[in-house]
Amino acid sequence: MKRKFLSNFWQLFRGYWSSEQKWKARGLLAFVIVLNFASVYLLVRLNSWYNVFYNALQQYQSESFWPLIGEFTGLAFLYIILAVYAIYLRQMLQIKWRTWMTDRYIGRWMKNQVYYRLQVLKSDTDNPDQRISEDINQFVSLTLQLLLGFLKQLTTLGAFGVVLWNLSGAFTVPIGGHEFVIYGYMFWFSLLYAVLGTVGVHFVGRRLIGLNFDQQRFEADFRFDMMRVRENSESIAFYRGEQPESVGFAERFARVIENYWHLMRQTKLLNFYVNGYGQLAIIVPLVMAAPQYFAGVMTLGGLMQTASAFGRVQDALSYFVTAYDTIAQLAAVIHRLSGFTHHMDEVASLKSDIVYAQGEDPELVLKDLAVSLPDGRTLLRDCNVELPAGRRLLITGASGCGKSTLLRTMAGIWPYGSGKLAVKKGSRVLFLPQRPYLPLGSLRRALYYPLSASGPEKRLQEVLRKVELAPLIDRLDDVDDWSRILSLGEQQRLAFARVLLVRPDWVFLDEATSALDEPREQEMYELLRRELPQMGIVSVGHRSTLFAQHQEELHLSGDGSWRVAPVV
Repeated sequence: MKRKFLSNFWQLFRGYWSSEQKWKARGLLAFVIVLNFASVYLLVRLNSWYNVFYNALQQYQSESFWPLIGEFTGLAFLYIILAVYAIYLRQMLQIKWRTWMTDRYIGRWMKNQVYYRLQVLKSDTDNPDQRISEDINQFVSLTLQLLLGFLKQLTTLGAFGVVLWNLSGAFTVPIGGHEFVIYGYMFWFSLLYAVLGTVGVHFVGRRLIGLNFDQQRFEADFRFDMMRVRENSESIAFYRGEQPESVGFAERFARVIENYWHLMRQTKLLNFYVNGYGQLAIIVPLVMAAPQYFAGVMTLGGLMQTASAFGRVQDALSYFVTAYDTIAQLAAVIHRLSGFTHHMDEVASLKSDIVYAQGEDPELVLKDLAVSLPDGRTLLRDCNVELPAGRRLLITGASGCGKSTLLRTMAGIWPYGSGKLAVKKGSRVLFLPQRPYLPLGSLRRALYYPLSASGPEKRLQEVLRKVELAPLIDRLDDVDDWSRILSLGEQQRLAFARVLLVRPDWVFLDEATSALDEPREQEMYELLRRELPQMGIVSVGHRSTLFAQHQEELHLSGDGSWRVAPVV
């Protein structure tokens, strides 16, 4: 388990530091480390200052008081400058690293329809948006925080360990008739104290890793449930579904609260341990150094310097005690990001046996095409169809027989199948789903999608009039959520306007007129035939009225068999 965690961490970590930005990143990191080292040096200087200052107080040397205060002020001012810029530059590095990782993850998520395949083929991949927006940020932030903190504490241990060793002197322990001399005894005691503390904190706080992971998941599920209600508000309102939705909210929120109570209780135990450990570390060095002080071997300044040095060494050695909660959060983040990465790699590596070819002939050709489901069930077997340019084909069959899946296969987004699909080289194709996608932004952008929102204004207005959406002409540059404003019928007519603007060679319609009445459905198909007579049309639908708009029928039985016949 530990080896897997380290392997996952390294896979996530190494990308940025070996990328095209590696030298800038490494240089900035090195500068931040140097600033941290310089701040440790100033802490050592301040530790020496304690000795001189308290000795001056003990000896009532008033003439040394103000010069020492001035020295402290100068050292403290430099320390503040270094500390502020160390944090500022660390945050700069965090922004650059997060930007690089976010760009890469969005690229991988969008490439080869991975975003779609994850939804269809990997139902256990929860909230990819949160993985990219939140977990990457947390991974970068927590990693830099822990890495730089560890390096600083390691440097502190080296610097103050020498100071504490020299200040401790020798401690004689009489056992029986023998005396044992322990050199640097306070350093060894500090080391033992930290080791016991680290073992104890892991025993107390180890459950936090799983609880933090579950908390993120439950919170995300709760947010997703509310988002679903927002996206389907009209359907829920028609059903009067407020009560079951409220019950669903309550159930998901109950999981959030229940897990949070567990998290609180475990954090409470950890805080008891960490705070008790920290408070005990304040008094321990004074108790250990008191015999030498009262014996006159150590001055007041030496006592205060020893206590300060012990505290610094103790903080360094106890780094994993105080940072355990942060480590638990990072472990949960790595687990989520690694799972998301693995799922993206898995669906991206799915290779279809379908060959998508571009030839010289204008026909759309399906040759020995087979389509199946992920569980292996065959929907279509050895299908052979040739459609000349401008031909209109209607795909029919009972619900669930694979009509929409065949269209997905033709689009190249369904990997389960075999055979060959060919179109003429350079042909433009456009797929219209039952519910058109309208991106956020202006209506003009939604009309031209997926092309850039540019074209003759007169042509755009003409197209809107032809699909009976003339009232929208004055709102072309209005920015809004058009999928909420327009009815489904208006959205489907808007999709037909896209066809007229894009002017593809082949258009594929998956029940793209289901929200239109029959006369308007007829008008839209006749509009396509009139405006784009050379364009081929492949439609999926259930209505008998669609037969009049097509020349051939491809009927699917659902058991793999099929038949093609002219429409009469």
